[in-house]
Amino acid sequence: VQLQASGGGLVQAGGSLRLSCTASGITFDDYAIGWFRQAPGKEREVVSCIASTDGSTYSADSVNGRFTISLDFAKDTVYLQMNSLKPEDTAVYYCAARRLTTAQEMGVMMSQLPYWGQGTQVTVSS
Repeated sequence: VQLQASGGGLVQAGGSLRLSCTASGITFDDYAIGWFRQAPGKEREVVSCIASTDGSTYSADSVNGRFTISLDFAKDTVYLQMNSLKPEDTAVYYCAARRLTTAQEMGVMMSQLPYWGQGTQVTVSS
């Protein structure tokens, strides 16, 4: 099983980026998929998650209203559309997946998620 995260880059504050997380070896039919981030010197934190079973989503307060998570079943790809980016959004962004899990549960069971992508760097300049 592999998750491939891509789409990071350097952007000015107020700009946008779209991250992609594509799976191989699994299909997202009964998975929850989440985006997490880790800034230098800080702990990894949940950003946004989506459950394929019911389409429910969860987003951290810090990104609510700015970031949107979506799932393309045909491509087994999850997207994170990030708008109105701020310097404090700078981090390495990771995607992760777990079967039969709700979007809300993804955030509190980070240490128990079996599948992780390699991370993609997002840098927001002021």
